[in-house]
Amino acid sequence: MRVLVSERGGGFRLQRVTEWYLAALRRLHARGGFARSAPQAAVDLVVWLLAVPLAVWLRFDFAVPASSAAGVVLVVLAVLVLQVVFGFSFSLYRGRYSYGSFDEVIGLTRSVAATAIAVGVPLLFLGPTLSVPRSTMMIATPLAFVSMAASRYLKRLAFERGQRPADDAAPTLVYGAGRVGSQLVRSMRTDPGARFRAVGIIDDAPTLHGAVRHGVRVLGSLNDLEFAVALTGATRLVVAIARAEAWLLRLVNDRATACGMQVLVMPPFSEVLEGRSGITDLRSISIEDLVGRNPVETDVASIAGYLRGRRVLVTGAGGSIGAELCRQVERWAPSELIMLDRDESALQHVQLIVHGHGLLSTPDVVLADIRDAEVIRSLFLERRPDVVFHAAALKHLPMLEQYPAEAWKTNVLGSLNVLRAAEAAGVETFVNISTDKAANPTSVLGHSKRVAERLTASFAESTGRRYLSVRFGNVLGSRGSMVPTFAALIEAGGPLTVTHPDITRYFMSIPEACQLVVQAGAIGDPSEVLILDMGEPVRILDIAKRMIAMSGKEIQIVFTGLRPHEKLHEELMSVGEAAQARVHPKISHATVPPLPPAALDRQWWDDHWRREHTSDASRRRSDTGEATAPIGPLFVAKAPAR
Repeated sequence: MRVLVSERGGGFRLQRVTEWYLAALRRLHARGGFARSAPQAAVDLVVWLLAVPLAVWLRFDFAVPASSAAGVVLVVLAVLVLQVVFGFSFSLYRGRYSYGSFDEVIGLTRSVAATAIAVGVPLLFLGPTLSVPRSTMMIATPLAFVSMAASRYLKRLAFERGQRPADDAAPTLVYGAGRVGSQLVRSMRTDPGARFRAVGIIDDAPTLHGAVRHGVRVLGSLNDLEFAVALTGATRLVVAIARAEAWLLRLVNDRATACGMQVLVMPPFSEVLEGRSGITDLRSISIEDLVGRNPVETDVASIAGYLRGRRVLVTGAGGSIGAELCRQVERWAPSELIMLDRDESALQHVQLIVHGHGLLSTPDVVLADIRDAEVIRSLFLERRPDVVFHAAALKHLPMLEQYPAEAWKTNVLGSLNVLRAAEAAGVETFVNISTDKAANPTSVLGHSKRVAERLTASFAESTGRRYLSVRFGNVLGSRGSMVPTFAALIEAGGPLTVTHPDITRYFMSIPEACQLVVQAGAIGDPSEVLILDMGEPVRILDIAKRMIAMSGKEIQIVFTGLRPHEKLHEELMSVGEAAQARVHPKISHATVPPLPPAALDRQWWDDHWRREHTSDASRRRSDTGEATAPIGPLFVAKAPAR
């Protein structure tokens, strides 16, 4: 192509400029990404092609001198070339930005500003020579920028309109107009396959009433829910508040149920970030949501420091706590994760969770029983773990009341075997998983776990290493726990059995419990027991009633009376334990007196619990929750030896 422009007796040969421009476009196209943005790039160039002459026209009060034509053409060509060059440099034309996004606006601003400066500054000096006003770019730039931004916004509106959910999608209200709710509304309105269609937003902040989020209006607060339902015909309510407290979820659920709505919750953002769930993967609210509590914030840096690149062993890895613990530990990239359990099926399950296969032929799974001292010691000396999480235990209170010797063999001697093996292998960090029943214990389970805490403190004292315990309450959804048991009874048609109408317990989710355990290894000191601030205890009867209401069935509740040595209200700390939150505001540190292994007395244990079970009636708690008489020590002093 050959283009000649003459002006003031002189000629401007633009052939090379034009050919260079076309060659640059071809090179950008060959690098990839430009093809996807070519239509938008063409729109931007047309905008500049109109904006520059319009700016000159406005500057000359709608009467442009003929002598300015050549200069205007030269400025236009320069602007077009530089817009493509800078647009590619700032990734505007590489297809890297979402349509109409804030990131794209930033890229557009940079490319337009760079083009305006690159042309406008020389024009301040060469304008009179070219018969082009010096203010041309000052006028053309805002015109061009607004037009380019408007074209992108219109494109976004057209795209989103074509991506709306089908009419048969359930009309849904979103509770929460913050960042989470806004993102959810946008996702729902731009997903043609969505099962839910956002028709309104509920938010308790008065300043947000009437606000609009992606075309959906805030209709009022939770108190206006009945009005919003009548106005929109919504049948679902999605709670879009990050880390919503259980009390708030209970309130929302009660209000929504009264309006005949189903309550849905979003998946945890950790699952969204890990790709295991999408933001629109909504699920029905569960009893765990209603009685649980906010997870403890974790000090990521400290956890990464003591787990990354280390050999980590988890006993009881096939249990509910052990399996989740293994999953969380694997996130911190240990050099080796050793999962130990005596149940081969449970090991296969945890291997599927952590590694995505259940081959059971790899060294990461170990089939062994913590009761076997020789095997445990040999394993520790061979694999040399740096960090041990001891989760293996027998945990069912009524079963251990019948068979107290089993609690001795597993919870006491088994823990002692693991502690001795850890000492022999030079384990640096040992975290013993305990229970709130170890505080002022009255049951076989509580006493056996209390002894394990004291044994752990003894080994911390003798080794000088970080050997400590973590104490927490009941875990929601763990195998054999209350919620799955209630669910099974409801599914079978009842009756649903509760020991006492006033009995209360502390609850937390499995992920939260494991988060506390992992955190303990980072912030705990030797011999300590770390105790989570678990909030207010929950009445078991309230949980039973909620689960029955959520099932929609008519289920009878039967009170069976407290079981032997069962507490009406659990405690988190024993008498005389002084706990302080030194590092984390919701994790308290307490100490327990160490118990040397030589002080254990199996014969006393057997004789003691035999006497206890011959007088169950005298050991039961009264209906008022008053404790039974103290039952004496579980050990006698012997000559210290190991």
